[in-house]
Amino acid sequence: MSDKSGQNFARSNQPRFATTHWSVISAAGKSSSPQQKLALETLCQSYWFPLYAYLRRRGYDTHQAEDFTQAFFAHILEKKDLETADPKYGKFRSFLLVRLKYFLSDERDRAQAKKRGGGRNVLSLSIQNAEGQYALEPAIQLSPEMLFEKSWALTVLERTMGRLEAEMADKNKQKLFDCLKVYLTTDKDAIPYENMAAELEMTEGSIRVAVHRLRRRYRKLLRDEIAQTVGDEDQIDEEMGCLFAALAY
Repeated sequence: MSDKSGQNFARSNQPRFATTHWSVISAAGKSSSPQQKLALETLCQSYWFPLYAYLRRRGYDTHQAEDFTQAFFAHILEKKDLETADPKYGKFRSFLLVRLKYFLSDERDRAQAKKRGGGRNVLSLSIQNAEGQYALEPAIQLSPEMLFEKSWALTVLERTMGRLEAEMADKNKQKLFDCLKVYLTTDKDAIPYENMAAELEMTEGSIRVAVHRLRRRYRKLLRDEIAQTVGDEDQIDEEMGCLFAALAY
């Protein structure tokens, strides 16, 4: 499925944003849009874990966090809150977090959360995986807001890595990607190139070139992911800074 500009919302199993992240938000907020379901799924898959992690750090147990996350997405859909989202008012994740806080403070919503979330599941939560991911967080007590930011940053990196892997697979270079992806998250000289060269039956020089190209493409895709979450191109560098700052928590 694509929008009027012919760009895909999704590719393979990886949810994909349209030209701008805000066009997906707009589509998700309009019940009249034929793309609403896919757009909403895209947003949910991108933001549900940061919201879930925020709730867990706020003290909610696994089931409560799942119920509230489900209920929150159903709530903003029912109330058409997404129609009020606008890049000129700030970052979309900040918009979501503010709305979630309002939602939690509403006792009536709190009482009906399980009922509404369970009755209208707008996304499939893999709670077992979510808890495994949540358990990887360091023992140091990050604030719920800081954990939300860090979870967002990790989600962006995961989405970027997924796009890069899909590209490499399309070029029949899955094995090359599997072997070299370690260089994307470590210092390029941390692992001897000669070992990888022997495994891939390539020269050490060829490995260096391949790693350089892979890292360059990864950086470009990461920047593209960030570009889709801001309303102005001038904000990209600022958001990149926010992402790396969040990863350092």
